[in-house]
Amino acid sequence: MTTAEATPSSQPFTIDGQLCFALHSASRAMTACYRQGLDDLGLTYSQYAVMLVLWQHEAVSMGSLCEQLHLDSGTLSPLLKRLEKQGRVTRRRRPEDERTLEIACTEQGRELRERAREVQRGVERATGMSGGELAALREQLNELAGRLRDATAIQEGHV
Repeated sequence: MTTAEATPSSQPFTIDGQLCFALHSASRAMTACYRQGLDDLGLTYSQYAVMLVLWQHEAVSMGSLCEQLHLDSGTLSPLLKRLEKQGRVTRRRRPEDERTLEIACTEQGRELRERAREVQRGVERATGMSGGELAALREQLNELAGRLRDATAIQEGHV
């Protein structure tokens, strides 16, 4: 038994005492902070996340995109269809493997990158945190998310 398992929670059993609610509230506030700038670009926050992956990799398989965003294809498919209709991405079957759907950034999609970077900078300023503080918090949250995904996989018998 780990120390965390042996130690009862020191947080009160109230909404304000819940880590899950603090994370939920912070996530909603972060998304709202992005909303105005992304609206000006014609992107939702979820579309922005897809574009971030494509700006980094230019083209990815649907499986890779699902993995990087921790979303399933049923969630991503309608979002990608809307981005394709807007001319920002293309979706095509890979000739070498028809089972694999490849998502690629178009020139119109690439043109949004610098404007989106300015939106991100504005959100970073709104946090009031330094670059180092933001990096440390991001690392802590990524570690927490990984531990929680591992715990969920174990509970569901996937490990």
